[in-house]
Amino acid sequence: MKESLDGKIYLGLDTSAYTTSLAAVDGDEKLIFDRRLSLPVDEGGLGLRQSEAVFGHLKNLPLLWEENTKDYQGCRVAAVAAATRPRPLPESYMPVFKVSEAFGLFLTQTMGLKFLPSSHQEGHILAGLWSCGLPRGRYLSVHLSGGTTEIVAADEVKPGCLELEMLGQGSDLNAGQFIDRLGRLMGLDFPAGPQLEKLAAAGREGAVNLPVAVKANQISFSGPATRAEQLLQEGVSKEDLARAVEICIADSLVAAIGNLAPTVFFYDAILVVGGVASNRFIRERLAKKFGSGSLFFPAPEFASDNAVGLAVQAARCFKA
Repeated sequence: MKESLDGKIYLGLDTSAYTTSLAAVDGDEKLIFDRRLSLPVDEGGLGLRQSEAVFGHLKNLPLLWEENTKDYQGCRVAAVAAATRPRPLPESYMPVFKVSEAFGLFLTQTMGLKFLPSSHQEGHILAGLWSCGLPRGRYLSVHLSGGTTEIVAADEVKPGCLELEMLGQGSDLNAGQFIDRLGRLMGLDFPAGPQLEKLAAAGREGAVNLPVAVKANQISFSGPATRAEQLLQEGVSKEDLARAVEICIADSLVAAIGNLAPTVFFYDAILVVGGVASNRFIRERLAKKFGSGSLFFPAPEFASDNAVGLAVQAARCFKA
């Protein structure tokens, strides 16, 4: 753990579908700590019910809090930001985020602190901006995970305050669901992303082809997933098929972003966030298309679910 120079720290809380996260930064946005606990999924399972995830977060948060009180003695919590919903939209709701909201409100009301209700998506984007060292600006942000496949315009109008505009999205399966669905059929653990990436490393590019189903700003992975299942049943190499999945996801994004032209040139850069954004091959394939100077990815540990972006958001909004 790093020490806060002025003794003030800013907390972030996130209780997503599969990860309990608690993080803190100081007023200069230096990372003080980043703690996470994954929610257990039964072997052979393809996820958790919301009630199971809520119960898991209720067990995990006190453990994370107890662990960190030993680390930041002498520091004063100045503000807390919590993910209270998936996206910053009135209709956006998932029960799991009520846990981080309740814990954040209890903490701030008890200690007389400032509280910032935020969203899981804003946390991902701010973690990406912070990890890449990008200044305030207007970014084309691609959010790829098990629960989201979206292309949004992200404008940090003032420190920590994002204005998001939906530009494109998945029409059925999300990118992470595509990976997990096929991974289950391959006998991989859930979530399947890291294991599928290892399989794909031994696969041959072009040995298996999956369709790209993009219409205007809508990305479909249900058709490619169905075709992948058929090929698996026909006995194609798992390694080759895993590589084909990575290619399909990357090329689908290229097509969808290409359909936004020429508006894509109105942004400072493209930022790709979310758990699927940690896949090295997908990163490299997108970089070849868009160029490293206009495309940014957070460090892999800050691409997956975390609360660091929310802690950064609290610091930016409240340190003044």
